[in-house]
Amino acid sequence: MLRITKTPGLKFIIPALLAVLLFSCSKSDTSTPGNLPVISGFSFQQSANNIPVNSSAFISGTDITIYLPPGTVSNALKASFTLSGNASVTVSGVDQQSGVTANDFTHPVTYTISTGGGVTQNYNVTLITDIAAVDQLVSAFMTKYKVPGMTMSITKDNHLVYTKAYGMANTSQQQPVNDSSLFRLASDSKQFTSVTIMRLFDQKKISMTDKIFGNGAILGTTYGSQPYGPGITDITVSDLLHHTSGGWSTSGNQYNNFNDPMFSNLSMSNAELISWTLNNMPLDTLPNTKFEYSNFGYFLLARVIEKITGEPYEQAVQDLVLTPCGITDMRIAGNTLAERAPNEVVYYNQESQTPYAGLNIHRADGCAGWIASSIDLVKFNTHVNQLNPATDLLSANAYQVMTSTTPVSDGYACGWAVYPDQEGFEHQGSLPGTSSDQAFQTMLMSPSNQGNYSFGIVINTRSLDNNYGNDLDNIFWNALPNIKSWPSYDLFNTTQP
Repeated sequence: MLRITKTPGLKFIIPALLAVLLFSCSKSDTSTPGNLPVISGFSFQQSANNIPVNSSAFISGTDITIYLPPGTVSNALKASFTLSGNASVTVSGVDQQSGVTANDFTHPVTYTISTGGGVTQNYNVTLITDIAAVDQLVSAFMTKYKVPGMTMSITKDNHLVYTKAYGMANTSQQQPVNDSSLFRLASDSKQFTSVTIMRLFDQKKISMTDKIFGNGAILGTTYGSQPYGPGITDITVSDLLHHTSGGWSTSGNQYNNFNDPMFSNLSMSNAELISWTLNNMPLDTLPNTKFEYSNFGYFLLARVIEKITGEPYEQAVQDLVLTPCGITDMRIAGNTLAERAPNEVVYYNQESQTPYAGLNIHRADGCAGWIASSIDLVKFNTHVNQLNPATDLLSANAYQVMTSTTPVSDGYACGWAVYPDQEGFEHQGSLPGTSSDQAFQTMLMSPSNQGNYSFGIVINTRSLDNNYGNDLDNIFWNALPNIKSWPSYDLFNTTQP
């Protein structure tokens, strides 16, 4: 029922989302007839429990719903509660003391509130640690596409409200995925390159019309032989960001047997690959005339970042983007299984191309080189979505530039695919053995949006099924209408028990 149509230009159709209720411990409908005793507040506090966050409940009539993160041990939790008047409370006949008495919340618990005059009222308390609307769709997706392991993280109003690991990081060792497991991002690396460029744009160190090659251009005439072929000296920063440079696309062209230049000549250095491409792969069209998705273009942007900052690309992104976001575990991937980073998953292929041979992931830094967790993805999104001026990485002007398309960019902004009517921004990554998806939308973007959400998904395989990308993106959007409330806490601010 929910959307989605995707084209090579990464266009998406999303209808207006159903309203989702935000809850707190003391708001919503707590009315009861007459002078019946009332629970006006209900929570689990870290001071009384071995839990990573404080959590306040949503109270609707005599139904109390409260959340704790997946994996929380819930068979002996101590609830803190506020009662009306001089009421007392029991559970199964046992007197309860706020913040002291433990109960088993693996099943709904009935709190009986009594007054001195013998008037009683029952409240049914339900603890939710796993959001079924999400988990059921994830399970179906993993089964359909034979996914060994994945993680998904969701934010609402820039709060991390749900993150969960599913399946195996290493099937041969039966090692489960965990919330902080690192996965290759493939093309979801491009957004980090784009935001780094936008940070330099805010610092007035680069403009969208700056040329890449030729006399006086950012990379000058360092690479390749002169004179350059037609159109080369007309390529701008904007062209590389929007995939409108005129060639070097993922489908290649007749000059390199239709191979992506980024993943050819694997033994070449960065400089050698750039020179070889300039000398041997003429553009298909003049710049700024046609959308052609180009990994090589974002590889060039990494070199632009190095030229302007004087730092290696990885260090520049850490300084300009990751550190301000509070992200400490992202890094550029290795190529082989032996080069796997600590806490990085193992990748499993469903095709002839293997994840550990025939690719130079490390060289593809700016276009496909990063590893990250799903928490890293949503943490990044909350720093670029313009919801909090105190933590936003980009000025309003830079954000507008980053999220704008051009007449020829086929609905693609600077590193982001644009949902119709500016309802949100999304991108997927895909390489042998890995796939990923990240998106964010806010009510600032469109009056039809019903909330401020972002999600990140990382997976240690990929399928070549034509429906794979749509089904991946729809995990969140199809779950959303079935989620009537969200946790009150922010898992970005957790203290591990």
